[in-house]
Order: sequence, then structure tokens, then C-alpha cells
Amino acid sequence: MIQANKVMPTIVAAVIRKAPLTDEKVTLAWRLAVGPAIAKATTVRLVPDGTLHVKAETQAWIDAVRKSTSLIHLRMGDLLGENLVKRLEFR
Repeated sequence: MIQANKVMPTIVAAVIRKAPLTDEKVTLAWRLAVGPAIAKATTVRLVPDGTLHVKAETQAWIDAVRKSTSLIHLRMGDLLGENLVKRLEFR
């Protein structure tokens, strides 16, 4: 028997990756990558050069996100495609 919690992230990532690139897709990938609390306190925008602009309500949220940049970058790559997000920029 295969446990659903083991295969679901892979299936979700495959479905999201195949969808057309939209602001909503980037926002969904962000929420899945960072979790609901950080997603609620932040907004993101992906620009054509691969920069993901992250804007937060407070500096504390920026600091929390900045600490996990490498993990977030990896997760966003899994969800959107490896080379789509090249860097994160914080505001």
C-alpha cells in the first residue's frame, strides 16, 4: 500500500508545473512552499527575468522568509520548474 501523504506532493507539483504560468499559479506555489501563515503575511510577484519579488507586512516576516530562502527556492523550483525562479528579492 502507498501512503497518500507520500505521493500527493509529487502529484500536486506535476500538475502545477504543467499549468500555464499565471500570477495565480505563482501565488499557489508560494503558499505551498512557505505555508499558510507566511503566505497570508506576504505577497509575491514573478517578473520575466526570474526574480520573485516578496513583499511582507512587517520586517519580521521578511526576516523569517529570508532565513529559509534556500529551502523556499528549492520548493518553488519543484512546483514551477527548476529554472523559473532565479532569485528572491525582498521588500
